[in-house]
Amino acid sequence: MRADFYRPDAPEKVVATASWSGSCVRVDADDEEVRAAVRRIFRPTAVSVDDPALRSFGTSGPTQLQPGSLRWFHEAVLSRAGEEGLAVRLVPEAEPTVGFDPAGLYRPFDEQWDRTLREQSAKPEPPEEAVVPQR
Repeated sequence: MRADFYRPDAPEKVVATASWSGSCVRVDADDEEVRAAVRRIFRPTAVSVDDPALRSFGTSGPTQLQPGSLRWFHEAVLSRAGEEGLAVRLVPEAEPTVGFDPAGLYRPFDEQWDRTLREQSAKPEPPEEAVVPQR
């Protein structure tokens, strides 16, 4: 999964990208100020999400997503990009590993994407600029 960041007044010009490799966030930006803003977006802290699908039956209110998952990457970028003055578009990078598999429908979408990313990533050492969430 890749996040393309742009200024709200210039959506055609991507100023930074961040990719989820399955274990860390890789940040790429020419401008050091923008790079620092994207690193703040992906600071390794929990994200509060008010999603009924993440709650136990009979409960209400937001839940906390801990760093280290594709869902955390997704929610962190959507909830924090505006605070840094950036807009974002999410771009799926991984290709499906197999065709349509009716037996594979038991996995929730997030788990399937995590699985796909794990299978396709070679897991190289993260560069110095990568933000590695602590589990």
